[in-house]
Amino acid sequence: MRIGDAAAAAGTTPRALRFYEERGLLPPPARNSGGQRDYAPRDIERVRLIRELLASGLTVDDVRHCAAGLDELIGRLPRACAGAEGGPSAAPARPEGIAARRLAALDAEIDRLTRLRERLARQMNPEVVSRMEP
Repeated sequence: MRIGDAAAAAGTTPRALRFYEERGLLPPPARNSGGQRDYAPRDIERVRLIRELLASGLTVDDVRHCAAGLDELIGRLPRACAGAEGGPSAAPARPEGIAARRLAALDAEIDRLTRLRERLARQMNPEVVSRMEP
């Protein structure tokens, strides 16, 4: 399947497929006799999984670290990267993996933004703070 058709089947763009390939999320597909990329159905499923993982809050770097095992995860929940540690060839080692670190980073960012919002609200209007407190 050519890149435009493959991108449409995966719900993305040709540019995204090239980006995933460049970043190590998607292995280089086979090439036809004319040198054009030729995607297999398994490649399309992998792209769908990559998009699901990215939409779940993982970063491109997070997904790259568990890229070696993505084909095994097709059809499973995005929890699959939860135990992946280290580089692309590392085997899942323990539950506090990539997803757990990403959750911790998101929690820290939420805490930081909550404090920032509260500080701004106090500076702008003290009555807002009284409505925010239980």
